[in-house]
Amino acid sequence: MSKVKLKVLGLSCSQTQSGAYALILSEENGNRRIPIVIGGFEAQAIAIGLERLHPPRPLTHDLFVNFAKSFDITITEVNIYHLEEGIFYSELVCMNNGSYIKIDARTSDAVALAIRCNCPIYTTEQIIEKAGIVFNVTEEQAEPAQKEPQPAETGADKYEKLDIKELKKLLDKSISNEDYEEASHIRDEIQRREGK
Repeated sequence: MSKVKLKVLGLSCSQTQSGAYALILSEENGNRRIPIVIGGFEAQAIAIGLERLHPPRPLTHDLFVNFAKSFDITITEVNIYHLEEGIFYSELVCMNNGSYIKIDARTSDAVALAIRCNCPIYTTEQIIEKAGIVFNVTEEQAEPAQKEPQPAETGADKYEKLDIKELKKLLDKSISNEDYEEASHIRDEIQRREGK
């Protein structure tokens, strides 16, 4: 199973869920991005790591890193290895006394630790094919501005009245606006209709 290296692109506020955020991961050598919906506390932990802030007292992820260092445990990589019903499953790959150990973790926690430990984040080609959104700037810039279709309703059926072509235009608009959470919902609806 081939691994795809990811980098943390950033965080964005959720447009549909109050108090939620989208963690945006991007493949290192490509133009696909994976949006992962996370909570506010998880987003804060990742943001603190990205900004290299050092609170006066250690936060939970800092405590975990300090604990690991005290017992000579090194987090060597993070693997996002499974995706089921919109939930990403991750594991920490750790080394201690020459032995590798895999520890199950929530993806948001795994990413927060990867940032603090400066270790790589990987996923599989299968997951990035399923959940990735292609971001192609040159195509967006080349297309003339057009009036984009807007969903007529809100809620679970907000895309019901749009056909596939309109959904794809709306997907492109969401990506260009960097609203990756909305883009992931539209992508899921397109895949559902196409039977993927």
